[in-house]
Amino acid sequence: MSQPPPGYAVGSPALVTGGTGFLGRRLVERLLAQGRPVTVFSRNVAPDLARRGVRFIRASLLDAVAVEKACRGMDTVFHVAARVGVWGSYEDFFKTNVIGTRAVVSGCRKYDVPRLVYTSTPSVVYNGSDLAGVNESAALTSQCPSAYPLTKAIAERLVLQSNDSTLRTIALRPHLIWGINDPHLMPRIIQRARAGRLRIVGTGLNRVDLVHVENAVDAHILAEAALLEEDSPAAGKAYFITNGEPVALWEWINQVLIGVGEPRIERRISLRSARMVGALCEAAWKVLPLKGEPPMTRFVASELATDHWFNIAAARRDLHYEPRVSMAVGTAELIEWLKRTIPPAASQLQTA
Repeated sequence: MSQPPPGYAVGSPALVTGGTGFLGRRLVERLLAQGRPVTVFSRNVAPDLARRGVRFIRASLLDAVAVEKACRGMDTVFHVAARVGVWGSYEDFFKTNVIGTRAVVSGCRKYDVPRLVYTSTPSVVYNGSDLAGVNESAALTSQCPSAYPLTKAIAERLVLQSNDSTLRTIALRPHLIWGINDPHLMPRIIQRARAGRLRIVGTGLNRVDLVHVENAVDAHILAEAALLEEDSPAAGKAYFITNGEPVALWEWINQVLIGVGEPRIERRISLRSARMVGALCEAAWKVLPLKGEPPMTRFVASELATDHWFNIAAARRDLHYEPRVSMAVGTAELIEWLKRTIPPAASQLQTA
């Protein structure tokens, strides 16, 4: 996956929005390995990437003029940046995820960019119930207690409806991206476990798909290559991207926790109770001047207790996507990395 797709001119330039984030940075590194000039649109500069020749445009997705100008001279735009999270005002999510995406599409149109690869999320098909083996025919969500899936669904529809003969577009839906250098998923789980704030929600038997970050990057490179094909079957479509190996969520979390020397999570809460707690927390965060995200929300309760695994047959067929890093290999690497980088808990220091 380090070579440019067939048909590329040497030095084909690419723009990556959100190129300093977990997924975006790995994508930038892969493009650099292909010998391509890369521009990153983000609010921050990564000095190490700048030293490797990456051009940075420091701006917000709310700056439509800056977003449009960033597209000038690009052969492909990878729109990875988004406002993420389970809590916040709908207006704030809408501004970044919808209006920001609209500016990206406008910039592609204005400066004749031929390809746009959009990073969506499987949450766009959230329905509050189990999603077991669903494919891309599942309806986009229009009712969700979190603004993130709602606004990402609107943005995905916008991108795919923009597909035509002059601008080919595609949307990828990577689910729960994880791996070495992950600053979010597992470090946060470990922190909550140590604080005694982690509970198994529901039966604990729900199956969930994840995707290793390197597999997610592969999918983005393959999506770009697919858009180079004449009469590409991928143009104007969305694709679920996972490891293709659904795991029992709480079993996997406990495997990682035990691997880094933490006790198993045993305490439980029913889905109904978790949703009630989430509703109470949401009400408190709306009324009181509380900072950060609530410890539980109705959306998070559902995500922790229900099945979320997806059929990736379409990605395999149209993008020739095949997960290279397995759950077993990736999990072993993740545990070793966490043991080197996560400071030990106070209790571990006392018994050492």
